[in-house]
Amino acid sequence: MQPDQLAAQQPNQAPVEAAPVTTLPEQQPIQWQAPEYIQEHRSPWWFISFWAVVVVFMVIAVVLIRSWSFAILIPAMAAALTIYSHRPPRQMSYVLSDKGLYINEKLHPMAEFKSFGVMREEAWPSVMLIPVKRFRPGLTVHFPVEAGEAIVDMLGSRIPMQDIKLDFFDKLIRQLHL
Repeated sequence: MQPDQLAAQQPNQAPVEAAPVTTLPEQQPIQWQAPEYIQEHRSPWWFISFWAVVVVFMVIAVVLIRSWSFAILIPAMAAALTIYSHRPPRQMSYVLSDKGLYINEKLHPMAEFKSFGVMREEAWPSVMLIPVKRFRPGLTVHFPVEAGEAIVDMLGSRIPMQDIKLDFFDKLIRQLHL
């Protein structure tokens, strides 16, 4: 059937229009600065305990596993971790806008994240953004308390909020102050 014939059969019908696309209202960007991570204070006993555990792992590697290369690798990894833990956190600049989250002028579009959650366990509150990609780690962003409500509101208007449960590995890292 031709379009003219179809229109002649249904004269009282209005043409079908596409539904309007709803867009979110533009919001003002939110800017803040926060440390890259919260640096934990470690006592000398922490370091003594840490290196005692390293020695125990080296003995296990030599006696039980019989791997000298692994026994040498353990203190190398421990030394790298000790050096990294002494590095002071950088001050990061954040801008949250309609386009996404800028971290030191690098854009992370909101399409990269499927949800977010708020964590209040540290000195600075933080937001963990859960990525869409399965094996990519979550992005933790610290923020000052006074900017928290605006940040959560803007993120909540773009992606869903969920309760964040730290897995065993994350809890262990926090417990060990790493």
